[in-house]
Amino acid sequence: MNTFKVATYNIHKCVGIDRKYSPERIVDVLREVDADVVAMQEVLCRSHLNERDHQAKFIARELGMDFRLGENRRLNGGDYGNAILSRFPIEHHQNFDISIKKYEPRGCLRSTILVNGEELHFVNVHMGTSFFERRKQVHKMLAVHVLDNPEFIGRRIVAGDFNEWINGVTTRMFRSNFKSVDPRLHLGRARTFPGILPLVHLDNVYFDESFKLRNANLHRSRTALIASDHLPILAEFDL
Repeated sequence: MNTFKVATYNIHKCVGIDRKYSPERIVDVLREVDADVVAMQEVLCRSHLNERDHQAKFIARELGMDFRLGENRRLNGGDYGNAILSRFPIEHHQNFDISIKKYEPRGCLRSTILVNGEELHFVNVHMGTSFFERRKQVHKMLAVHVLDNPEFIGRRIVAGDFNEWINGVTTRMFRSNFKSVDPRLHLGRARTFPGILPLVHLDNVYFDESFKLRNANLHRSRTALIASDHLPILAEFDL
């Protein structure tokens, strides 16, 4: 294996822009993307209903992948938050609460994945919609050493929905500590959300300098344009 592919995808609870609920469409999109590790946001897992309603487990099983869920709150009788899917063994995971009072509960899911005998520290984050909220969340992630733990530096990839479409504190902090998938350079467009008529760029992949980015793209298949209000971003790295 010479390359390693990472994707980030806000699946919008598996509800498409046509308002149809379909975890199967999300599976189809991720099959098209064919990533080795996926950061999914807005994942709803209801164990007491049909198997397809535990979205993380259903999608992972259909793709033949391992998964971990980071629950941030309860919603409609289920666990709601972020999930990481991986074709490689997930050795460890930990969910960090980065919620700010008076705002929606948010989380940051960190995992250790064993890729060809080497540990990769993969972080899935979904940040708040308020500028003041995100500014505090960045400091929360640093305070609990989610991002700056010296044991992880050099082997980190951070992906997710950052909810920031301006050059704010969050963007400046991440760009000063990581390399990134540049939407203009690598994706061919600066705006990526919503998928059909993009107005802003919300989803990002950041990575340490030890990783060499080979290619990146915004996946815009016919199914992807309908399955969620976000489009998946795929980044391919040399190993």
